[in-house]
Amino acid sequence: MTPPKGAPRALSPTRDHQVGLPARRAAASLLDAVLQKRQPLDDVLARARDRGYMFDLPVRDRAFARAIVGASLRRRGQIDQVLTTFLERGLPAKSGSLYAILLSGAAQLLFLETPPHAAIDLAVRLAQWDPRAQRYDKLVNAVLRRVAEKGGAIAAALDATRVNTPDWLWSRWVQSWGEERTHAIAAAHLIEPPLDLTVKSDPALWAERLSGRVLPTGGVRLLPKGRIEELPGFAEGAWFVQDAAASLPAQLLGDVAGKRVADLCAAPGGKTAQLVLAGASTVAVDMSRTRLGRLGENFERLGLKVDTVQADATTWQPDERFDAILLDAPCSSTGTIRRHPDIPYLKSDKDIAELVALQTRLLAHAVTLLKPGGNLVYSTCSLEPEEGEAQIAALMARNSAIHLDSIRPDEPFGGTEWAKNSGCIRTFPFDLQLGTPEWSGMDGFFVARLKLAG
Repeated sequence: MTPPKGAPRALSPTRDHQVGLPARRAAASLLDAVLQKRQPLDDVLARARDRGYMFDLPVRDRAFARAIVGASLRRRGQIDQVLTTFLERGLPAKSGSLYAILLSGAAQLLFLETPPHAAIDLAVRLAQWDPRAQRYDKLVNAVLRRVAEKGGAIAAALDATRVNTPDWLWSRWVQSWGEERTHAIAAAHLIEPPLDLTVKSDPALWAERLSGRVLPTGGVRLLPKGRIEELPGFAEGAWFVQDAAASLPAQLLGDVAGKRVADLCAAPGGKTAQLVLAGASTVAVDMSRTRLGRLGENFERLGLKVDTVQADATTWQPDERFDAILLDAPCSSTGTIRRHPDIPYLKSDKDIAELVALQTRLLAHAVTLLKPGGNLVYSTCSLEPEEGEAQIAALMARNSAIHLDSIRPDEPFGGTEWAKNSGCIRTFPFDLQLGTPEWSGMDGFFVARLKLAG
């Protein structure tokens, strides 16, 4: 196929695979899509693997590309300050992928211990490959050489937790949680998170097989090592990926065996699978056909069956009401930045306001789908009180028939610090300390359990 006029030149597969250029090209392309086009990293990664720059990359090169992207996003504040020091005239306008090339090159030099000659030479080649950036190839060379020589000292002198957190999030968290806790949140975001699994049975066995450890939640935690699809137990559906905090909402519905339960906004289906495994007669509702398709694929691998409904959960009218409802609502996802370091650069205060309005509608309608005496668990993977505590307070102020079914401190698997005086759960990225930073942490979640008057 002939590339469009002005498209980047093709690379030599044999030689470029040997020198690592395709992995760096993929990393720069991913960063450009996230930071310039504001596309979610998971989406652009999926496209790159299916039909893009990562399609024919060896596993090792794919991992390297992801490592570059992760370091670039987690440490963007530090890297930007280092680059600004050496870009005397600032970043040239209309320079194509120049910023992504400099950002990813500096990330390799400052945080991935890449040999300078490799990081710099290949960054220059990337610039020469992009028609809009190629005239700045000498600038790339000069700036990254200075980064290699002096950038480490500049980066180390900065407050990493502060400069790597965008101002809009920092000010929000300081107001909501205080300066000390905000520093702890931001520090957790700088660490590559472990991988958490919910297993269908025998957590101890799977912890041993996967060289992991059993969590207080009953899941298994392991350090990332290669492709998830190649781990023992994946193909036979013995487990599914789910952060420790994300496993709490479904479990806090209690004994759901034999009960009719609706999981609203269900895809990709981790919480739905928990409900099915617990014996609930479950209906999974999501308005996205694509996301429901992904849920179906996950359930096929797990060997589980569930009724699915494609519908808007703010207006859906089933034939009968439910004993229990799980509403893990769409949210800003600021509690998952440790796993999704693109979020600070994709979301804004305006997005949060729009999501709060959606959550309000979802909650109000979910209550109408409950049988008298039924339970509703509401959760968000957000650190913003407007999407958690304030939503529940507002719901109970509007509807006197619904009241808080307080979560006891001993319910979340001994995690007494997660159950607050409010009767709700609030976890932070720095919670669940397991000895060393790489084994520790969990997503930031809010969970409330409500009951409708009988």
